[in-house]
Amino acid sequence: MHSLVLFAHPQHDSFCAALHRRVLDRLQARAWPIDSLDLNAVGFDPVLSATERRDYHDEAVNVEPVRDYVERLRAAEALILVFPVWVFGFPAILKGFFDRVCLPGVAFRLENGRVVPNLLNIRTLVAVTTYGGSRWRAIAVGDPPRRVVTGSVRFYCQPDTTRYLALYDMNRADQARRARFLERVGHAIDTL
Repeated sequence: MHSLVLFAHPQHDSFCAALHRRVLDRLQARAWPIDSLDLNAVGFDPVLSATERRDYHDEAVNVEPVRDYVERLRAAEALILVFPVWVFGFPAILKGFFDRVCLPGVAFRLENGRVVPNLLNIRTLVAVTTYGGSRWRAIAVGDPPRRVVTGSVRFYCQPDTTRYLALYDMNRADQARRARFLERVGHAIDTL
């Protein structure tokens, strides 16, 4: 299954980077074709420009500034997101990817004023993430990243499989707890 792995953390020595490596290792072990997209390493610009916003609904031109990313998304059968949660949201670079690449005609279509999913090539959706705060704190603020992944992104794809793997309270997670989460992530990828 052709996998697009979106990684959104600026530090390659972070625990999030270790999670990214675990995902890639397990996908390689399964011999799945992998497209690993490190948004920070490639210098992805998360800012939606005034021109892009003006052309947002013009499907004849809206893809041009991000064509390479759109083609990679359209080629994927599995979409795996690896990111930290900061201030109970996505890193700006990942939010910007959604803003700039999940366009009309790409992620969805508008038919008679209704939004219709358009990334039906994606059959598997996985998010691997860490939160500095506890699960209860995330719930108290509505857990926006979980809601976006399991709501909006899932709607665009209509996948057969959706997994949201989160290590909460990362700020207090010791080595043993981090190791258990790495194993959980590896097992989840192995059993997709």
